[in-house]
Amino acid sequence: MASPKRIAIVGFGFMGSMHAQVYAQLTDAQLIAVADANPAAARAKLERLKIAIPVYSTVGELLERHPETDAVDVCTPLDCHEADALCALDAGKHLFCEKPLAPSLEAADRILARAEATKAIAQVGQCIRFWPEYQTLRALFNGGSAGRLLSLCLTRRAGRPAYSDGDWLNKAGRSGGAALDLHIHDTDFVLALLGGPTSVTSRATIDYSGPSHIFTLYGYPGTAVQSEGGWNYPTQWGFSMAFQALFERAVVDFESNRSPTLTITWQDRTPEPLAFAAPRSRQSAGGEGNISSLGGYFNELESFVACLVAGRPPKDATLADARASLAVALAEIESARTGRTIIL
Repeated sequence: MASPKRIAIVGFGFMGSMHAQVYAQLTDAQLIAVADANPAAARAKLERLKIAIPVYSTVGELLERHPETDAVDVCTPLDCHEADALCALDAGKHLFCEKPLAPSLEAADRILARAEATKAIAQVGQCIRFWPEYQTLRALFNGGSAGRLLSLCLTRRAGRPAYSDGDWLNKAGRSGGAALDLHIHDTDFVLALLGGPTSVTSRATIDYSGPSHIFTLYGYPGTAVQSEGGWNYPTQWGFSMAFQALFERAVVDFESNRSPTLTITWQDRTPEPLAFAAPRSRQSAGGEGNISSLGGYFNELESFVACLVAGRPPKDATLADARASLAVALAEIESARTGRTIIL
């Protein structure tokens, strides 16, 4: 039996600790070290998770002490992604990078070029592509049994984030605001389902954290597509994600805070639960907002580790996918700032 792939996490805030919980459940992965700018806080979190591994201050120090590392999982703030990803790639390591891949297309292109040059297996944390209910919608869309997709509406709303180290999420220059950190999940899913739009028309609430609530219409021939994402709700408001997909013969509804979360209504029949495959994982005390399951986080990292074991590139949430979603999200922000429709 092959040895587990040795993983190091860089950045041990909310998402880094979430990823650590996933790796602890994957038999083909072994979390061997963590790097974080606040080592004491990282050690305290690892102790609470009952994970005994060394902690370093930088990814460079970590890789110098652990050259046996197979892959680096970058969970640092957005403005650190490029430097941390390039450091890992330059050391010959495979890469998992949280979304968005980079704060600019130029930075994303530099990461793509380096990953291609080093032949790294690389994936980006666009976890909604791996979230069970969204996977079920993609399967229904691709299968064709519900007919043509007439319209799609997606929402993602959260209380103002108060959990990031140094409050970096609420600093527009570091996070890009809710448009890049939160809403880009739905932008990426729209592209995964339908490909690139011909245009975007957006309006946004813009405050000290940047675009904190954004509304977008995407241009697709024959299908009306809109999404909304914002985190300018009161801090204790919670979290909610939802979609409604209206097909010729059915409508699919998803609401994260409802049970059942996913329903389908076929023509004149009454709504009924729509079955989906739950991740093969235990429940987590963490999660996004009030979501208690590791959900898409488990699925995406399980898929990434499977690629490492097989020595093959991922088919979904690739660097190119992430670059394309970033381009559309940045166009949405431009549209919101200028009041113009942006042709893509």
